[in-house]
Amino acid sequence: MGGPRGAGWVAAGLLLGAGACYCIYRLTRGRRRGDRELGMRPSKSAEDLTDCSYDDVLNAAQLQKLLYLLESTEDPVIIERALITLGNNAAFSVNQAIIRELGGIPIVGNKINHSNQSIKEKALNALNNLSVNVENQIKIKVQVLKLLLNLSENPAMTEGLLRAQVDSSFLSLYDSHVAKEILLRVLTLFQNINNCLKIEGRLAVQPTFTEGSLFFLLHGEECAQKIKALVDHHDAEVKEKVLTIIPKI
Repeated sequence: MGGPRGAGWVAAGLLLGAGACYCIYRLTRGRRRGDRELGMRPSKSAEDLTDCSYDDVLNAAQLQKLLYLLESTEDPVIIERALITLGNNAAFSVNQAIIRELGGIPIVGNKINHSNQSIKEKALNALNNLSVNVENQIKIKVQVLKLLLNLSENPAMTEGLLRAQVDSSFLSLYDSHVAKEILLRVLTLFQNINNCLKIEGRLAVQPTFTEGSLFFLLHGEECAQKIKALVDHHDAEVKEKVLTIIPKI
């Protein structure tokens, strides 16, 4: 597993490994390009689009109604049906682009933190289908990393995160060519986890973590070398963040 998509879905795997406790956190939503259009009241046919018997491929206008419905309703049955419909339609390349342009990725991503396990699964399935589109992949990495950062700020979650089994390709997120937004987030993730471990006094005792866990990756030599190499990064903000971390590794 390699490249941007592979690394992004390793992060998604880490999210799943954290377990049901992540449902109490909220994803930070990005600005939507379709804000004005999605502000309209959905027609009655919006719910009809979630009917299992409606198996046509949706057009842009129908997807827009479906996204508004997904964002505005609190009914778990409708949410789940809407996510199933979106997931099915996201299997088509043309709709992968349309859903992104309508601001659908953060709307779907926001459902990952729902208390209903089935809704979480349907949201992840929809994001998986959307990730086939190259332009969608970064937006979906970003969504997952936002949630991981929220988790990493809570000392009670630290051990669960560090025990999660993660493929070594996760470290490719620390490569210098990775987008600044992602680099800053994974560096902050490293910093937050270290801070939480110090609060709990666990860096000294080093509890038992299995090989292949996030702990092994983040406290291994390869990760340390990647972070140190970023001291020469062209972006001043990334460089400043690295300089605050290096004394701790």
